[in-house]
Amino acid sequence: MHYQLFYWTGIQGRGEFVRLALEDAGASYVDVARDQGDDAIVQYLDGVHDGALPFAPPFLKAGRLLIAQTANILHYLGPPLDLVPASESRRLYAHQLQLTIADLVAEVHDSHHPIAGSLYYEDQRVEARRRAASLRETRLPKYLDYFEQVIERAGSCHPVHQHSYVDLSLFQLMLGLEYAFPRAMQRVGRGLPLLLALKERVAQRPRIAAYLTSARRVPFNENGIFRHYPELDDPA
Repeated sequence: MHYQLFYWTGIQGRGEFVRLALEDAGASYVDVARDQGDDAIVQYLDGVHDGALPFAPPFLKAGRLLIAQTANILHYLGPPLDLVPASESRRLYAHQLQLTIADLVAEVHDSHHPIAGSLYYEDQRVEARRRAASLRETRLPKYLDYFEQVIERAGSCHPVHQHSYVDLSLFQLMLGLEYAFPRAMQRVGRGLPLLLALKERVAQRPRIAAYLTSARRVPFNENGIFRHYPELDDPA
């Protein structure tokens, strides 16, 4: 199968979770907007007159299928890319974990855009400081402790007993949080040995290591989901 991934240029965003799965599996795919520009996404959606209609990128074209929503895309890609266990119960559990990751990613976004995504960060800076404090002190420890327990209870170094797209997504989540909240993550990370080990293990996978040093990997920046605003991190 040759896949077409549609996501905005210039940022990692939610599309990066899909890219990591495709790269790790050595799948044949084209990142459409990076080849043709962001207008290619709009033009493609304008041409969709029947069948599935995505609300927003990322979405994936796989043969006749058009699949949107990051967790849904990964749920589809898991079996053909061998990035999920074969049993239905573990496939559903992987999907559950991915949806929980998506919940945290949304909270990270809202830490710098708590009022509206249509407003600049500078227009909601006061509110962002309050929201980010709640994220750092309450929500991050709650989510990350949960994922630490998931790995521990699996009795394996993997959340779902084998290397999966969940490993890759937790890797991306940890990197993004360390970029956005370096001081907070240094504090919280002391209690996350299994997540930190997972992050290092994924980084050493040959295809992931090659991808991270390639031009295809867009650096974290202040236009994506994970943004580093020093005033939103732990006090110095």
